[in-house]
Amino acid sequence: MNLRFPKRFFWGASTSAHQVEGNTHNNWSVWELENAKSLAKQAEYKIAHLPVWPDIREEASTPENYVSGKAVDHYNRYELDFDIAQKLNLNAFRFSIEWSRIEPEEGRWDAAEIQHYREYITALKKRGLEPMVTLFHWTMPVWFTEKGGFEKSTNVKYFVRFAEKILQELGADLRYITTINEPDTVAIHGYFTLEHPPQKHSVVKAVWVYRNMLLAHKRVYKLAHRMSRKYKVGFTKSYAWLRPSDQTRMTRIGIRGDFWLRDDLPLAYVGNKTDFIGVNYYFTDLHRGLKVVHDGGQHNDLGWEMRPDDLEEVLIRLGKHKKQIMVTESGTADRGDTYRQWWIAHSLQSINSALSQGVDVIGYLHWSLLDNFEWAYGRWPRFGLVAIDYKNDLKRTVRESGLWYGKVVKKMREQ
Repeated sequence: MNLRFPKRFFWGASTSAHQVEGNTHNNWSVWELENAKSLAKQAEYKIAHLPVWPDIREEASTPENYVSGKAVDHYNRYELDFDIAQKLNLNAFRFSIEWSRIEPEEGRWDAAEIQHYREYITALKKRGLEPMVTLFHWTMPVWFTEKGGFEKSTNVKYFVRFAEKILQELGADLRYITTINEPDTVAIHGYFTLEHPPQKHSVVKAVWVYRNMLLAHKRVYKLAHRMSRKYKVGFTKSYAWLRPSDQTRMTRIGIRGDFWLRDDLPLAYVGNKTDFIGVNYYFTDLHRGLKVVHDGGQHNDLGWEMRPDDLEEVLIRLGKHKKQIMVTESGTADRGDTYRQWWIAHSLQSINSALSQGVDVIGYLHWSLLDNFEWAYGRWPRFGLVAIDYKNDLKRTVRESGLWYGKVVKKMREQ
């Protein structure tokens, strides 16, 4: 590929603690145990229309698929995984710190777990990987959910206290901090579609949870900057490009309203209290009037339409905010490794084009380094540059697309 990127561009991959570490105890692990059997029974009804169904039927119909358990045992094998990332020539790695490990009971800090993450970050830096921490990636301590979680604005102080503890203990080796990952997804799937915990159908609570998470971001932003000028603090949400299926007035209104509600309103609420915008990009939505519809485009294993070229449109639109932008997640569920290289190639072309138009994109972090536990879907969706053999001691094998990505990164970094 004939591309040119800034010398200090971050080339990396992303993970989240609950999806890869294993043996967590939080609101998600509790929910999994309560819902595994029903999720297995509902699988055929919900996903049998997917082309991969014949390949995943047995796995997706088994309750064990929906219990994270030891996940991919990244908690114990992180040095092996970091060795792989280093061999792929990456210079950045995004991960989350599991709040429920650090503060398993209200007000009780676990010194051994803090030390674990201290050693974890040291291992990253030893391999030339910039540690990019996420403080909240969907999971909460059980005690916090029992207090009402982010449904109550008075609970925001507990998250801010956790963030302060992390920065006090580990902040010397951190620069880039994502406070909240996808508050939009937490609100929508937890309180609208009911696919995620806490499965409470309430528009009011959805809006309030979203607002409180953004409030938590702003408070941690101010806290971090009081503690040190070196921190770059941002928050991450899901960004989709919106395309019209026709040129009717109602479709144009639908798209404008959707962009305003999804992107403009939360960014306006955060205002200048963010140093970078974290972009998680996976798909484009097609509008017909006020509705999102589906056409006959190319879809990944989860049925999401794959349009990596539209990442350019997302970046250009966000570039108007004059903030640094980091692509914190972008990838595709592709167990056959058929489309992943194509996805990455077109994503990088999109970023390169946005850079040429003056958008300040500072990094691309592919989702994910490893196959992982994909929340309510369980293990069968495969996003990893590295394949995990769940039947053979979680053996790691770098996919062809991962090897290719490593070669591209090497070339780009040597320019």
